[in-house]
Amino acid sequence: MTDYFSYQNDQLCAEQVPLDDIARRFGTPCYVYSHTALVDGYSQFDAAFAGREHLICYAVKANSNLAILHLLARLGAGFDIVSGGELQRVLAAGGAAHKVVFSGVGKTAAEMRLALDAGILCFNVESAAELMRLNEVARDMGRTASISLRVNPDVDAKTHPYISTGLKQNKFGVAYAEALALYRKASELPHLRVTGIDCHIGSQLTEISPFIAAAEKILTLVDALAREGIVLEHLDLGGGLGIRYCDETPPSIADYAVALLGALRGRSEKIIVEPGRVLVGNAGVLLTRVEYLKHGEEKNFAIVDAAMNDLMRPALYDAYHEILPVNIRTTSPLPNPLPQAGEGAIEKSNVLTYEVVGPVCETGDFLGHARELGIVQGGLLAVMSAGAYGMSMSSNYNTRPRAAEVMVCGTVVQLIRERETVHHLLAGEKTFVL
Repeated sequence: MTDYFSYQNDQLCAEQVPLDDIARRFGTPCYVYSHTALVDGYSQFDAAFAGREHLICYAVKANSNLAILHLLARLGAGFDIVSGGELQRVLAAGGAAHKVVFSGVGKTAAEMRLALDAGILCFNVESAAELMRLNEVARDMGRTASISLRVNPDVDAKTHPYISTGLKQNKFGVAYAEALALYRKASELPHLRVTGIDCHIGSQLTEISPFIAAAEKILTLVDALAREGIVLEHLDLGGGLGIRYCDETPPSIADYAVALLGALRGRSEKIIVEPGRVLVGNAGVLLTRVEYLKHGEEKNFAIVDAAMNDLMRPALYDAYHEILPVNIRTTSPLPNPLPQAGEGAIEKSNVLTYEVVGPVCETGDFLGHARELGIVQGGLLAVMSAGAYGMSMSSNYNTRPRAAEVMVCGTVVQLIRERETVHHLLAGEKTFVL
């Protein structure tokens, strides 16, 4: 738990609002975000890099809700996007195009035109083929595209293989050994302007050393470029700083910034960083209700109304999310040590080990394995640390409408995305009739 989600009078609250109240008003499953957590996270980044020209570009893929983007834009954030759709979200939320960097390995010509029309800060180019296409698109539009190359430093991020992006075998970026030659080529193309360099090695990093190893390799390349007359304006050092889901001990934002600034000592280039998960991950929870309890010979199942379509991370990465009861008077994790009977404690017979699963028709549809809980049917659970890659990765599998989203600031609660209906899902479809 964090200060933003805490127990008050036996009720788990988002800031000052009981989650039970939110469930009554908006139903379940429901994503709930803390406004204060988002402000505090961004402010920590901004303060950590104070005194040095910098731009904090929020990684939109982590959570792209318009209310979150609007809040960060008002705080002064830039944005790291990976699609034309994300660019349109940023602009709709009031984000400044000149603070947008466009990453991603598969940018289409249409997306390039959209970004050039908007006037984004920079394209993070990830291949020679993309470089040539961007030059052609800019030529046809009579524009000049500002670019950096995303360089793959072949540094092990020591994270889950699905979210590691900086090794030779990953699809992302330009190989380190090929980067110098491609920068030379880029500097010769008439409709491109080389302005920076980009590096991003993965997500959910819990150690500082991979960040510094990658930065040092990138700086060696920056110096080699300068010797050839290719002088860069900015260094985009990516994101990926991890959060605590269970027992991880990631570095603080301040310690991360101190280490990075130490590696950059004596340099004058503008610094760009691209935090995502670390800003929104622990700022959100997924609220869900227990539909059924199913007790078996080998396993007990708590079947809840949230599923893998609502939160894909457990099924996709075998990711751990803490699961807490909303009302500890009716549902509770196993106390340690267990209080004695007669003290208002839960009886041992009521505390069981549960698989917390959803209703989707897949064996892989689970939110948590082997959780010690005293559960009642109809009770509420909160799946913690669900603000990043929760709603943004959700789907309509099994024709399940996506969850509502709510933001809380102090005692104020606002719906920031309506719950989908099956009518919404069918609206764009047509039958085929010969």
